[in-house]
Amino acid sequence: MQTAFTADQLQQPDVAHSEQIIRKCVHCGFCTATCPTYVTLGNELDSPRGRIYLIKEMLENDRPADDKVVTHIDRCLSCLACMTTCPSGVNYMHLVDHARAHIERTYKRPLADRMIRTILAMTLPYPARFRASLTLARLGRPFAGLFDAVKPLKPLAAMLKLAPMSMPKKSVVNEPGVRKAEGARVKRVALLRGCAQSVLDPKINEATVRLLTRLGVEVVVPEGEGCCGALVHHMGQEEPALDFARRNVDVWMREIERGGLDAIVITASGCGTTIKDYHHMLRLDPAYAEKAARVSALAKDVTEFLTDLELPAPRDVGPIVVAYHSACSMQHGQRVVRQPKALLSKAGFAVRDVPEGHLCCGSAGTYNILQPEIADRLKTRKVKNIESVSPHVIATGNIGCMTQIGGGTKIPVVHTVELLDWAFGGERPALLG
Repeated sequence: MQTAFTADQLQQPDVAHSEQIIRKCVHCGFCTATCPTYVTLGNELDSPRGRIYLIKEMLENDRPADDKVVTHIDRCLSCLACMTTCPSGVNYMHLVDHARAHIERTYKRPLADRMIRTILAMTLPYPARFRASLTLARLGRPFAGLFDAVKPLKPLAAMLKLAPMSMPKKSVVNEPGVRKAEGARVKRVALLRGCAQSVLDPKINEATVRLLTRLGVEVVVPEGEGCCGALVHHMGQEEPALDFARRNVDVWMREIERGGLDAIVITASGCGTTIKDYHHMLRLDPAYAEKAARVSALAKDVTEFLTDLELPAPRDVGPIVVAYHSACSMQHGQRVVRQPKALLSKAGFAVRDVPEGHLCCGSAGTYNILQPEIADRLKTRKVKNIESVSPHVIATGNIGCMTQIGGGTKIPVVHTVELLDWAFGGERPALLG
């Protein structure tokens, strides 16, 4: 794609990087076949190719974002299916991230939108605040229907509907400390406890620690680690996202210097995609560029890390059919595709691929709150495809997908690592009865 940026514009590193990305696009349209919003809405401007045109025009003309641009960029899930499909290597992720930051700087959103985004940014990344907000949300659930009838407040209604009816207790596994390996230590890792996941489902990290320590891995939950920054990053809040990234880089570098780390193990694939991109996010910061690159290189999804370990013979789990839902951030963001299914098969489960597995379930971080109508359509489509393979259980590697899909089916939804922990000597997941 030809561009017409000025020499002065190209002096700005983010603009120069975006220009290189745009020039790689050859208008082929392969991305339209795998883009969930284009498949759902049928609007060219709701495809990656259409959004690239909008971003190009906005950045080339150095103009503030307008309603049209914001509407179509906001509808993007950042599922990154387009990047898996693109034959030209267009890094759509970095381009849309830049566009969102530009929108945040130059566009004033309607009051209700600003209010909801502020609530999300001030609560979700902070476990204590998030836990308190879920308590309030449960009290507000009876009013969800009233909010749903007012279009600007639909995200607030979605927020209330997503609040769980009961809250799991806090888990000691998420408290800072060292969990010693059983027997001889073969590896030492830091575990990202996460923010929303640690509140919504602490069983995931409990299963991870049990499994890893049985396999001879020492697990460290460092003091001071916080949100990966993905949530605010995808809302265009660039500086808060970089602050979260710097904080975590500092924490993990201290652990590297203290006792060494073989990996930073991540059990929420959305977080993994962001942490693996710290090297890009902090590339212009001379104090952090090298450290961030080191951290990104150590970041591994738990299934990536387990693939390199020697596993014992699994117990007999019985004839259980597992529908494996590959989260977008896993298959498209991190390109971790083979490992989770191979591990589940090795553990003795009958693994089924889901039809249209490349399409997003509609969770996408806060998308199911901010774009509830599109998210609901995607959830319905995803659940129909999953149920078509008649599984006993659904496995996935992302808490957002677990929440989204679980709201549309009676089939149990568990994290992949919970099944692996059970098969290799741990507890049977409670949802399986």
